[in-house]
Amino acid sequence: MKAILGFISFVLVASGVTGLLHQWVDWMPTFFGFSRFVIPDGHEVLGYVVITLLGVGAGLLSDVVKKHVAV
Repeated sequence: MKAILGFISFVLVASGVTGLLHQWVDWMPTFFGFSRFVIPDGHEVLGYVVITLLGVGAGLLSDVVKKHVAV
């Protein structure tokens, strides 16, 4: 479970950060193209911020699962 949540966290954070860099700087390609199908047109920056925060939350959840299972 921890490995799955860690992978999901990495994908979401990487997708969100590269999407934000692509929106602001316009030189970074978006590595994970699924995010353009999830985010509605006109709300790209907010969508990438939400995806990044979901990734951080999944990473924190993987740490909680690790501590809970270890007990």
